[in-house]
This record gives sequence, structure tokens and C-alpha cells, in this order.
Amino acid sequence: MHDVLAHRLSLLATYAGAIEYRPDATPDQASRAAGVVRAGAHQALDELREVITVLREDDGAGDAAQRPQPGLADLPRLVEESRDAGARVQMDDRVADTGEVPGATGRTAYRVVQEGLTNARKHAPGEPVQVVIDGRPGSGLLIDIRNPVVNGQAAEPVIGGSGTGLIGLTERVRLAGGELDHQAADGEFRLSARLLWPT
Repeated sequence: MHDVLAHRLSLLATYAGAIEYRPDATPDQASRAAGVVRAGAHQALDELREVITVLREDDGAGDAAQRPQPGLADLPRLVEESRDAGARVQMDDRVADTGEVPGATGRTAYRVVQEGLTNARKHAPGEPVQVVIDGRPGSGLLIDIRNPVVNGQAAEPVIGGSGTGLIGLTERVRLAGGELDHQAADGEFRLSARLLWPT
């Protein structure tokens, strides 16, 4: 549930903050920003409904359970959402054919990038974010996300959070047979995952 909602709600907080701190915005700019907030709130509610439906379904046969989950091919859309919210994201996707990536690996990779972008937006707003995806069958899939650390240390988030995102992500990656590492060092925060990609 955290994976699905934290990203969407942090985008909403970013847009709402822009409305709050830009009293000089033209009525048209304010109207567009309010429209983005409204649309994002509807998306967050839809995603929450889907999660609750899946949790309530005894047999997992509900429509939400049947809906395809995002994977590696959906990363450009995820990155574009963050850019639309003002993030400076540079993505270097070195995977030749995302269709070759196993479904579970692609879903986990998507969630790693989603959490990395969410955390960068919360802890280092406005700072550049570098996302690298690399791998091939037999050698695994590597995800590396970096952003500058604000004021030389992990800052209090601009957008509050529960602090459970990285804990849950670590569990998700381990369940997928991978490894996750996160650390602040040399002036940057780094989130990296190595996932299985069998031949």
C-alpha cells in the first residue's frame, strides 16, 4: 500500500506546495495546478480503492487483482510524472529489450525507482536525480538512483512520511531474491538494487 500511495501523495503535496508558495501565479497557472491536484487526488483514491479491493478479496479474483501491475516498460511514464511535478530526473535505461525482463523482476524494479523518486522529492526537492537501469539475462538487473544530500546530511523531509518505505522496499526486493542497499555518502544519497534476471 505504501508503494502505491506514497508516490502519488508526494506528487500531490509538491503541486499543492507550488500553489501555496506562488501567490504571484496567474489565475490560469493556479487553475492548471489545481486541476493537477484534483486529478492526482482522484488517481490516489482509485489506487487506494484497488489496494483495499485486493486486500478484501478472499480469492484474489476481483477486477483490481486482474489489472496488470506496472513494470519496467512503465518507467518512462513514472519519470515523466516526476518531471511534470518539477523534478530534474535523468534516466539512463541501458536494457535493450524491456520485454525480456521477467514480470516479477520488472514490477520490483518499477517499485524501486518509484520509491527512489518519492524519497528524492521528499528529502531533496529540486535537486537532480540520476536513475540508471542496466542488465541482461544471466547477469541480473541493476537499478541505481542518486541525488545530492541536502546540507551534507539526510534532511528532515519537506513532505512528511512514516519512514517505512525503504523497510518495505527491502522486504520486497529480498522476496524477489534480490539485494537492496541505501546510504548517504560523499554528498549524495544512493539507492541501489540488484535483481534476479535468469537466462
